[in-house]
Amino acid sequence: MRPTPHHRAVATGALVAVTALLAVGVQSTSATARPEAAGARAGGQRIVQPDPGAQPAKLSPSQRAELLRAANATTADTARSLGLGPKEKLVVKDVVKDNNGATHTRYERSYDGLPVLGGDLVVEAAKGGQVKGVTKATKARIAVASTTPKLAPAAAERAAVKSAKAQGSQAGAADVAPRKVIWAADGRPTLAYETVVGGLQDDGTPNQLHVITDANTGEKLFEYQGIKTGTGNTMYSGQVTLGTSGSYELNDPTRGGHKTYTLGGGTSGQGTLVTSPNDTFGDGTNNDPNTAAADAHYGAQVTWDYYKNVHGRSGIRGDGVGAYSRVHYSYAYVNAFWDDGCFCMTYGDGENNAKPLTALDVAGHEMTHGVTSATANLTYSGESGGLNEGTSDIFGKSVEFWANNPNVPGNYFIGQQIDINGNGTPLRYMDKPSKDGRSADSWYSGVGNKDVHYSSGVANHFFYLLSEGSGPKDIGKFHYDSPTSDGQPVTGIGRDNAAKIWYKALSEKMKSNTDYADARTSTLWAAGQLFGVGSDTYNAVGNAWAAVNVGSRLSSGVEVTGPGDQTSIVNTAVSLQIKASSPNGAALSYSATGLPAGLAIDARTGLISGTPTATGASTVTVTVKDASGRTGTITFKWTVGTDSGGSVFENTTPVAIPDAGPAVTSPITVTRSGNAPAALKVDVTIRHTYRGDLQIDLVAPDGRKTWRLKSADPWDSAADVRATYTVDASGTAASGTWKLQVKDLYAGDTGTLDRWRLSF
Repeated sequence: MRPTPHHRAVATGALVAVTALLAVGVQSTSATARPEAAGARAGGQRIVQPDPGAQPAKLSPSQRAELLRAANATTADTARSLGLGPKEKLVVKDVVKDNNGATHTRYERSYDGLPVLGGDLVVEAAKGGQVKGVTKATKARIAVASTTPKLAPAAAERAAVKSAKAQGSQAGAADVAPRKVIWAADGRPTLAYETVVGGLQDDGTPNQLHVITDANTGEKLFEYQGIKTGTGNTMYSGQVTLGTSGSYELNDPTRGGHKTYTLGGGTSGQGTLVTSPNDTFGDGTNNDPNTAAADAHYGAQVTWDYYKNVHGRSGIRGDGVGAYSRVHYSYAYVNAFWDDGCFCMTYGDGENNAKPLTALDVAGHEMTHGVTSATANLTYSGESGGLNEGTSDIFGKSVEFWANNPNVPGNYFIGQQIDINGNGTPLRYMDKPSKDGRSADSWYSGVGNKDVHYSSGVANHFFYLLSEGSGPKDIGKFHYDSPTSDGQPVTGIGRDNAAKIWYKALSEKMKSNTDYADARTSTLWAAGQLFGVGSDTYNAVGNAWAAVNVGSRLSSGVEVTGPGDQTSIVNTAVSLQIKASSPNGAALSYSATGLPAGLAIDARTGLISGTPTATGASTVTVTVKDASGRTGTITFKWTVGTDSGGSVFENTTPVAIPDAGPAVTSPITVTRSGNAPAALKVDVTIRHTYRGDLQIDLVAPDGRKTWRLKSADPWDSAADVRATYTVDASGTAASGTWKLQVKDLYAGDTGTLDRWRLSF
């Protein structure tokens, strides 16, 4: 089960966002890129060549401004073409243009003049303007009964302040008074208040708690923390050349006017511009306060250059405007953070003011929070929050590697230089995140409940595996040993290619509520654009995600669909069709080991049939080869037992599931006396490109009793249903025709009910 909507979030450009490096104790068209558009289908996939022009273009600020102007001029037409309601309006947030002329325009929405939180979408258009696809944060049509609230704003403010105090804030009132919004992040548009409460958290980090309250009932719908956590002689990077204005101050006119200020222990305001009696800043030690300033200024400079030279991005927002840095925040503050409100990075001086958090990868990390805010705006909570943090770690390390500074050897350990723990260990490990004792190596259903700094481990681990591959290895002077969740190896594609894929997915496909399943879809789409669908690089992306338990493996060879574990009755005939495909459509041959006695596989068709003659369990491995020598294998368990009053009944006839159409049914006739058991097992196998569209019910033979096996979930963008459900059918007669009923509730995808069975 995916995390509930209350573990997800959305954001709008009007919200203030601040991101800290460390955990601080606070926690139409489809809703996502479709597998067809993203090229994410695993089996029988057509090879699609890469588009040489799919790399994001290097736009000047004036070129980007012209694209924004053109998009703003057509928002009404775009809204109509997307089928939005008459009260809905689009607001352009960003435009990315590829070298081939394709554009990716990111919009936010309003309804009857109110901001829609969770209404963001991205429209992809070809060079001539033809719309190729739309990615939405929510599929629901935006509509509420009334925009007149029953709850007074003061009541929402009191509740928000209470929530903030429970998390350490001493604020007695909201920083930003409650504003009316439409809350749509959970797929149920609701009139709500958004209240922002400030103050400081327990560790001194600024507090910006956003609380979403139902404007009619007073129920708290959601909350998230907005705080995301000349010559220079630096502490971490050695002697470097700094961009200055030539007037002995840290002001870099060549990088959008980036400036570095000192707060001198303060916690508010811009601070004082760092100056020097000459063009040398710092002495390389903590004795000179300008040393930390030199590190911060250098980090911002290198990060600017990395994004511009590698990804064609001019500045954090892409508008050529430099952010600014603040050093010496508070006293002994062991953190650093990015703040959208001031468009700036802020650095503490560490424990006992002895170890400023101004290392190069930290600078890259913090500035990347600004890039994320200006693009996908991944909300800082749940899985999207983990992806937000992971994105900053990914590009923080990419900046460090790209700088190629011998004093800062590139590595996959976050905060390795600052030794914040005081024991020679980094903050986080990308090769095996769980080494920090808190981070997740792989996805699981509750990973979105972890602090975002630790749920980010899934993204960090994926990026390491995609870049370098699995297993033990030495890279530079550092040793790594990266495991995989499925025990299968991963071959890396190189860090530079991995970063290009992630950046394209972030800037052109991800959205505010993207979770790990969506991130897989987005990165596969980006890999397909840049390297070709079905290419080795494309498949490596899928396999790296599978290695952190997100989605299934892809293969450049023969693709074999696993049938799932099998259960049969001794002396009862069985028939199981193995499905496989070759990327070039070549003829296939099948073989199998471990089959129960009495069963065999047809070498030409892949049909396993026969009558098992003995009880027991075995592990079956099926190998499929094509005429070109490519192979694919699957492994599953096969258990043969006696009836002992139990029986297995199955229907293997495929049934097409229409897109947003009427429910379809598949029957199974059961011939046995007595009632069904209290733990009736229902195994279901469905191929579908967006399983969240599906609602699945089991219908009893008399038609009067129905069990809901699976509800529709517009946020569940993963493909296929392969699940076993258990229902209490003890009050229902077993004999008769049972039906599985499947309904597709949303437009955009189709699928097939391949098979289902009942185990009594």
